[in-house]
Amino acid sequence: MSKTNKQSKPAQRQERSGMERLGLRVSEMINHPVAQIQRWVTIHRLDTDGEREWEEVMDLLSETDGIDMTFNDDESVTLKWEASPDEDRPVEVGDSLEVEEVAPF
Repeated sequence: MSKTNKQSKPAQRQERSGMERLGLRVSEMINHPVAQIQRWVTIHRLDTDGEREWEEVMDLLSETDGIDMTFNDDESVTLKWEASPDEDRPVEVGDSLEVEEVAPF
């Protein structure tokens, strides 16, 4: 009997495009807990960000309702947004919640 040598192909790493990398970086910055609390973030353009990718992401952001964009002198962009109505809503506590007794020890 002969053995068949099946070599598994090494996992190929998927390289992200410049647009994907920039979009992911901007998304992470916007969704960062500190940015969400303060409701603003400044995005700096990196040397690795291509002109076309930067312009495309800025265009997408400018088309997004509720985001104010300020283009700064150092080529960074400051995004500001208002709280959504869901964020301003007070948390309702129902009467059906039972209070647990504190253990005596």
